[in-house]
Amino acid sequence: MSATVSATLAEKILARACGREAVRAGEILTARLDLLMMHDSGGPRRVASRLEKLGAKVWDADKVVVVSDHFVPAVDMESADILALTRKWAQAHGVTHYDMLGICHVVLQEHGHVQPGMFCVGGDSHSPSGGAFGAFMVGMGATDITGALVTGEVWLRVPQTSRVQLDGLLGRGVSAKDVMLMLCGQHGMGNEGQVFEYGGSGVQAMPMHERLTLCNMAAELGAETGIVEPDAVTLAALEQAGKPFAGDLAHWRSDADANYLHLHRYDATQIAPHIAAPHSPANSRPVSEHGKVHIDQAYIGACTGAKLTDLRMAAEVLKGRKIAKGTRLLIAPASVAMTAQAAAEGTLSALTEAGAILLPSGCGACAGMGAGMLSSGEVCLSTTARNFKGRMGSADAQVYLGSPYSVAAAAVKGEICDPRELLGESA
Repeated sequence: MSATVSATLAEKILARACGREAVRAGEILTARLDLLMMHDSGGPRRVASRLEKLGAKVWDADKVVVVSDHFVPAVDMESADILALTRKWAQAHGVTHYDMLGICHVVLQEHGHVQPGMFCVGGDSHSPSGGAFGAFMVGMGATDITGALVTGEVWLRVPQTSRVQLDGLLGRGVSAKDVMLMLCGQHGMGNEGQVFEYGGSGVQAMPMHERLTLCNMAAELGAETGIVEPDAVTLAALEQAGKPFAGDLAHWRSDADANYLHLHRYDATQIAPHIAAPHSPANSRPVSEHGKVHIDQAYIGACTGAKLTDLRMAAEVLKGRKIAKGTRLLIAPASVAMTAQAAAEGTLSALTEAGAILLPSGCGACAGMGAGMLSSGEVCLSTTARNFKGRMGSADAQVYLGSPYSVAAAAVKGEICDPRELLGESA
């Protein structure tokens, strides 16, 4: 990158992927992939027959990762057949396959597949999670994934970058999920053609799991992807995954004079817990504005709400307390490894002793599959990323969204409430 050309982090990554010195927003370019991820729902069962008809092969098996997480564990023959097809396809093509180890976005990071400066695609709308590692990662449908599998390339229009600057630290009982629900409420879901770059002291202080939530929910903003500049936290996470970063970290950050479409600046200390009402993440406002809403089910799960950090948040609220009568709390940790760690450190016992029901790791109730679906008229507060009508079961159910703090607190009270009240913090 020439010193005379200023660029955002996203533009620097795309320039490298396109073999260019620089790119500019609005340009339509072809970029080479560093990684392609698929899961059991949108992966082999969608692309296998297409590749067969084309007589085509995977362009580079070493750059393809498949994760089985939607139909796990199989609850019927259709699910079992899909999982079997996924296993056989991955073996036949020599690609890396993680079977029932957790949610794809989390498993991908646990094994260090995404690194700073990479250009990646995933066959799932929440693939922007990879941006937490300073990569450019976007979600694609099965047709585009098929083309990418064969060619190792995708075309795209270079997006503009909007920066979200969090100054100061979030208060106790407030998390990255609250930040994202606040942004959805303020900016809506129509931010197409944008990358949301998250920075500032509030983001720098976040652990990797919280950064994953920021980037993951760029999808709910309607953005192309989300991204965080890599730093010491990034390096430590990759070291822990056994895939230390060997590149020049200083290169993978936006230039001081980079051109942003918008600069959204917030005082992190003033952000309150937020709740999104049915049936859109954009229906979000501070918890104090919702009143007392009785809930039948509290759900702590999904890529945005059941990582180890999320489980620890819930345990802070639940330790020494019991779930309210008439309310059920279901917890599906984001990965098998996180379940084991939560058990070893005592987090899991704090959850189950309060009355939580433990579910298998996977997408489950979030995607309206397997255990945890809602019946007609039921109300749920969930840590999932979206609450569209019928998303978690019946189209007549009501799904609210909140952080692990908020969901755990509601499980104790039996109604939506400010989690800071249970943490001894002033609301």
